[in-house]
Amino acid sequence: MLEAILKVFRGNKNGGEYKTYKVPIEEGMVVLDAIHYIQANYEPDLAVRWNCKAAKCGSCSAEVNGKPSLMCKSRMDKFPAGAEIMVQPVKTFPIIKDLVTDVSWNYEVNKQIPPFTPKDNGDWVIYQEDIERVQEFRKCIECFLCQDVCHVLRDHERKDAFMGPRFLVRTAGLEMHPKDTLNRTKYLKEEGGIGFCNITKCCTEVCPEDIRITDNAIIPLKERVVDDFYDPVAIFLKKIFGKKDKTMV
Repeated sequence: MLEAILKVFRGNKNGGEYKTYKVPIEEGMVVLDAIHYIQANYEPDLAVRWNCKAAKCGSCSAEVNGKPSLMCKSRMDKFPAGAEIMVQPVKTFPIIKDLVTDVSWNYEVNKQIPPFTPKDNGDWVIYQEDIERVQEFRKCIECFLCQDVCHVLRDHERKDAFMGPRFLVRTAGLEMHPKDTLNRTKYLKEEGGIGFCNITKCCTEVCPEDIRITDNAIIPLKERVVDDFYDPVAIFLKKIFGKKDKTMV
């Protein structure tokens, strides 16, 4: 029987080490299966967060050979036979134990986003193209892989100033909703820190739901911020004619 060699991080916030395990490979096996095998046969106290094993809950985020990934979508047969597979917790968030990290910061950021604010009256008639535009952003499973790979959060540790791609996606879903009435460009500029993003598209590359984070969410939001705060022509026209209804933008 073929065997895989996994090097798995064991430890907590105070430090740890990588331990090596041999795991028999079966057809259709994913990295999460291998972690479960290690739990069942070697290390019953190995901490790992998971739920659905169907790439819909976003719980089993980790770094597999250095790439932020869902362990339930990382197939074992994609790795060369006999090669070591390194599994470690996501780097951007504090380690609790082994492969489990504290992602609570994300939920605090989410609370600060100005909520969906529709008009109190009027018919809710929405065109299909408007629904399709924001529906993409609803696919997010909050695995936070985009947050993990973002260099502003990962390498520069600017959680104090930047909300990260996941919450730019959520804000885009609100801003582009045809029935929402708020303008969040000031929030994006001052509290969300959208200017920190330099659109490298690394967040898009790791998204398991294939959301076009950079092209469809971040860049359009950046354009709105530029229109409101940096484009002298747009600012001049708004002073003369007033701001256009956001549902028409």
